[in-house]
Amino acid sequence: MKYLYLTLGFLFLGLGAVGVFLPVLPTTPFLLLASFFLSKGSDRFHRWFCGTKLYREHLEGFINSRSMTLRAKLGILVLATSMLTIAFILMKNWIGRGCILLLISFMYYYFIFRIKTVKRSETIASIEE
Repeated sequence: MKYLYLTLGFLFLGLGAVGVFLPVLPTTPFLLLASFFLSKGSDRFHRWFCGTKLYREHLEGFINSRSMTLRAKLGILVLATSMLTIAFILMKNWIGRGCILLLISFMYYYFIFRIKTVKRSETIASIEE
């Protein structure tokens, strides 16, 4: 299992790194998954990941203060909503469609009311403290 966790951790780390340069691919969720899987796979790799610039710039602020920039929130919401919309369109079952609508509603509620929106300069300042 350890090797599976490490493989998934580095896969999501790679996707998160690509997401830094491609605006279509959200960075934060992939880096959260990378952090989770690396912590399960190896303490050494997790400590290394937590020391990287990628972690400090894109994830540390969220982990420390449960806050994200508006750009990060929108990137995640747009991608997740588009994927769920495709699933909604392809779904023939009305119960499944209802579940997708509930999931989309919860996702927007959570991102709007539970995760604080900050400016990029505020996340940098909170990291430096």
